[in-house]
Amino acid sequence: MGLSSVRVRATAAATLVVALVLGIVALVLVIALRGSLVSSADAEAIRKAEAAAPLAQTIAIVPGTPVQVPAETADKAGLVHLKDGTAAAVADPDVVLTADKGGVIKEWAEPTEYAVAGMEVTTQTGPAMLWSRASLAGAEEAVQTLYGALLPGVPAVLLVVAAMTWFAVSRALAPVAAIRAKVAHITARDLHQRVPVPRSKDEIAALATTVNGTLDRLETAVGTHKRFVADAAHELRSPIATLRARLELAEPSELTREALADIERLQSLAADLLMLAKLDAGEPLRTTELDLGQVAAEASLRARRRPEVQVELDIEPDVVMKGSRAHLDRLVTNLTDNAVRHAASTVRVRVHAEADEAVLEVLDDGPGIPFEQREAVFDRFTRLDEARARDAGGAGLGLPIARDIATLHQGTLVYAGGGFVARFPFCHT
Repeated sequence: MGLSSVRVRATAAATLVVALVLGIVALVLVIALRGSLVSSADAEAIRKAEAAAPLAQTIAIVPGTPVQVPAETADKAGLVHLKDGTAAAVADPDVVLTADKGGVIKEWAEPTEYAVAGMEVTTQTGPAMLWSRASLAGAEEAVQTLYGALLPGVPAVLLVVAAMTWFAVSRALAPVAAIRAKVAHITARDLHQRVPVPRSKDEIAALATTVNGTLDRLETAVGTHKRFVADAAHELRSPIATLRARLELAEPSELTREALADIERLQSLAADLLMLAKLDAGEPLRTTELDLGQVAAEASLRARRRPEVQVELDIEPDVVMKGSRAHLDRLVTNLTDNAVRHAASTVRVRVHAEADEAVLEVLDDGPGIPFEQREAVFDRFTRLDEARARDAGGAGLGLPIARDIATLHQGTLVYAGGGFVARFPFCHT
């Protein structure tokens, strides 16, 4: 489903939001850490300057010449007393005293490397500037350490977020997939089936309950319709048979012949409607092993004939399958009637075994069916214009009934080139 998938969109949205938040947090964290460490360095520089100020007042300097101030551990003479009782002069490299108030030499305290603090003091030779510095190397090391943690850490967190979001959304949508799969397999013959209702009692459970309620109403409506069609077809059979008998006993005339033709059409339509009602009801088949070639030969010989059309048989022996004799007889009859109605001179009924399939072909030398209408002919009450012109008696139910019978036998029925081809599972004996 690509980018239209809910899982993809939810995962992408969650990952982008977390990435944005982590980016802002990381930026704030780096800025805050750097500012805190620089402030600490500034405070350290100020502390050094304040500590060295009293000592700087005892030093005499030459104007323009920087003088290093002894470390704060030295006494006023600039001496550090060692444990062995001796003394050594020590200068603090981070504190410098100069009479130049313009600033500190850049080479001594690069702005990017040190925090600098300045203080005015009075020395033995007059006013001077006391400068101190604190290294920013520790701050840079801390920031680099933070970068080292964030660079691999943020992608890892985003990967975990994407995986968890994908997993969570997949778990949440699993009932939807089950509902969709179930609904996709429900047909008019098995409207009694229902979609699974999850135990979560959330919106998806409400959706499943609503779908089941819709299926309940649909099953009731379709069942009522099927019963009506079956009852109507069944009730029509008796009065139609009685009317036909009376017309056959009446004085022959053009009017009675036309009436008998109409009665025959009504009988065929009632029989087709009754067969459709039985097929739609999904009644289980009573199957036995039978020879498809024998069924095809007997049924094709009973089909309606036109004097100018010849029916040829090409039957391969021992093409055995499991099925209902009555249903398969009706399938062959419908296909043969249709072929005879449209053939120019010849109809050929062929039965043979092909791999693990029993194949029935009913071919004719008629004009054929246009490619764009080869599936439409299997819709109920569909008749092509040519069929109407040739035979006003067709109701458009023969081919739909034949395909339903083929489907009921786990087979297929399609139009292929010069006629219809039905395939059924072969029964090995």
